[in-house]
Amino acid sequence: MDEDERLIVKSWANDHGIQLSAQQLELLDIYLNEVSEWNKHINLTGVSSRHRIIDELLLDSLMPASFLPQKGRLLDLGSGGGFPAIPLKICIPGLKFHLVESNRKKVNFLKHVIRITRLENIEVLWGRIEEERGQLRTDGYNAVTARAVADLPRTIAWCAPHLIAGGLFVNFQGNCFESAVQKSADILEKEHIALFKSIPYRLPGKKGSERNLLVFIKNN
Repeated sequence: MDEDERLIVKSWANDHGIQLSAQQLELLDIYLNEVSEWNKHINLTGVSSRHRIIDELLLDSLMPASFLPQKGRLLDLGSGGGFPAIPLKICIPGLKFHLVESNRKKVNFLKHVIRITRLENIEVLWGRIEEERGQLRTDGYNAVTARAVADLPRTIAWCAPHLIAGGLFVNFQGNCFESAVQKSADILEKEHIALFKSIPYRLPGKKGSERNLLVFIKNN
């Protein structure tokens, strides 16, 4: 990252309660470089400009870092090009990650990034969450994240069974999340999950467009 990029990322992180070390910024830079390079050959993100990748994807991915546990196990659904899982792993090295992705080329990319950044306790699983059984933790996860995967009711149905009691499910929504939560009422009740908090925020790359980080908790 050049100085302007570092200032943007570090300032954003500080404003949202996340302290990034020089080493973490360096790892994020390596990751961004790989995203930009691989984007030339496969559609990793749907966003090609490095500036937009930082403003719209990286900063978005950092949002949950201050709410997630520092230790335990995290499952990321539909990891794609690694947002939010790779930035979150860099921010929270003590948390063990499982990334589930169905696209083989994206799986190869994720494994490549993990290898060159030397991230530890992070594993990529090739498959679909609704079909994946053998490689996931049978004793559940402390947190599950999902960004831009499917509508909220389906995402909850896929993720909730993998949460331990007291575990957190984190989902990224736009400014009209209330209707999505209402449509999820039945599955929330069935899975004993409740909306714990919603955190509104705005991204520099999407001025005027409010986003909300939804944090759900599994009650039992």
